[in-house]
Amino acid sequence: MPSSSPERDNIAEKLLQIQQNIHQYCQQYQRDPASVRLLAVSKTRPADDIRAAFNAGQRLFGENYLQEALKKMQQLHDLAIEWHFIGAIQSNKTRDLAKYFSWVHSVDRYRIAQRLNQQRPDTLPPLNICLQLNISHEASKAGIDSEELDERVAAIMPLENLCLRGLMAIPAKADSLAEQREVFSRVRRALQQLQQKYPQLDTLSMGMTNDMQAAIAEGSTLLRIGTAIFGART
Repeated sequence: MPSSSPERDNIAEKLLQIQQNIHQYCQQYQRDPASVRLLAVSKTRPADDIRAAFNAGQRLFGENYLQEALKKMQQLHDLAIEWHFIGAIQSNKTRDLAKYFSWVHSVDRYRIAQRLNQQRPDTLPPLNICLQLNISHEASKAGIDSEELDERVAAIMPLENLCLRGLMAIPAKADSLAEQREVFSRVRRALQQLQQKYPQLDTLSMGMTNDMQAAIAEGSTLLRIGTAIFGART
């Protein structure tokens, strides 16, 4: 049994509140709530918090740090969790990413995609990946520039052990809903442009605790929410 704490006891309540918010925003922007999935970002949170969220019905969990994630996977091996990797990728970590995760959101180089493809075990289905788009052109953030996107997608599509699903973005902080929407709309348009050639692309991984409304308004299909579920990181 997971140990109890006031924050842990509130996880189910917070998850319910987020699902209600998603439903409300989807109604507001005329979207089907079933088209938006919730990824609980559990980096730096103990395994007991993840177990509490799982017991409340959450199935998708996102981790940023490989060694931390592998330790939690061992502790939670009895749970049918869909693990997503959303952090920066180092070349020497790709073997474990390919082996233990269902999704990798943060692919930004062909070499990384190539390694994931080569190292994905034959016993597993193709690894779902998103290409990380540096939509705000921030030097401090990883990601592909928009003008390189077509070339990168064309190179990655033939890799048989990967399933390219769409785009991921972490925009620069914006204070107003209008500013947030403007950036997310650029990611949406980039995906729509790719879908003309690759209609199977179906994923926009964008939106966090402070900009989920704008992300839903602009077509996010996968929200990455941490603080609103687990509280502020320690």
